[in-house]
Amino acid sequence: MHLMEKGEGENQTSVTEFILLGFGDLPELQILLFLLFLVIYIVTMAGNILIVALVVAYQLLYIPMYFFLGNLSCLETCYTSTVLPRMLASLLTGDRTISVEGCMIQLVLFGSLVTTECYLLTVMSYDRYLAICKPLHYGTLMNGRLCLQLAAGSWISGFLVCRIFMCLMPQLIFCGPNEIDHFFCDFTSLIQLSCSDTSQITPLIYIFSFLDAVSPFLLTLASYICIIATILGIPSTTGRQKAFSTCSSHLIMVALFYGTIMIVYMLPKSGTWRALNKVFSIGHTVLTPLANPLIYSLRNREVKEALRNAVRRVVTLTKNPD
Repeated sequence: MHLMEKGEGENQTSVTEFILLGFGDLPELQILLFLLFLVIYIVTMAGNILIVALVVAYQLLYIPMYFFLGNLSCLETCYTSTVLPRMLASLLTGDRTISVEGCMIQLVLFGSLVTTECYLLTVMSYDRYLAICKPLHYGTLMNGRLCLQLAAGSWISGFLVCRIFMCLMPQLIFCGPNEIDHFFCDFTSLIQLSCSDTSQITPLIYIFSFLDAVSPFLLTLASYICIIATILGIPSTTGRQKAFSTCSSHLIMVALFYGTIMIVYMLPKSGTWRALNKVFSIGHTVLTPLANPLIYSLRNREVKEALRNAVRRVVTLTKNPD
């Protein structure tokens, strides 16, 4: 910390760094947690990069659903990299400090990527809605141009949130406690630690949170209500199973992502609930990016076929390098 001048000429302590308490209350588990999260990070990065490579390389996956999946996997590699590397360094070295600027950057990137994911999941649910509820018009409606526009719109929405955060965050001044009882910088913690007037910033953040998280969720929910109603109206059991299989992977991702976020923001932020808050935060910051490649590679026939082709090609090149 250092001293800065107040308007009245008094000295006031200015916070220059925060302490992310994370899992510091479990000193005997630091190495175990480090190894666990390191494995998760490696698998997450490798799995999502593999999905992107498969979507780009194999014509079998040149359809809208996998185009959006490639975007989602690309997003997940960025999303998990905003949180896990810093947490791994903290677990390994014991250094839990982060500069105010670093904390702000992490918060801005995290908020923009969460927004992008909300919109991408909504776009993917709309794609499944058209495929199941309007199959005869699907090829015409979900054309290449619309796919690009929907994907670009999702990324741009995240960029806009990034710009909004960049404008609002510098207004926060920190001059008191500097401990954040979390493993990453989140907006609620920073608001609680700020000694500046947040009466104007907080409502704006909640308005944008509603527009960029709640609204996409409601649109996703509406899509799946229509999808389920259509599936239940299919007379044959085989037809219902086939229709449901085309959206089951995405539905699992939606449930995991929004389910953990809802629990995190509905739980009280004090007392024994704080530890549970951190545990459930792992769900949408760590487990969702990990689950994405696992769910889609295990449940989608086209992805498994593309993966088998990739393995066969690698084996062939290994045996016949010339």
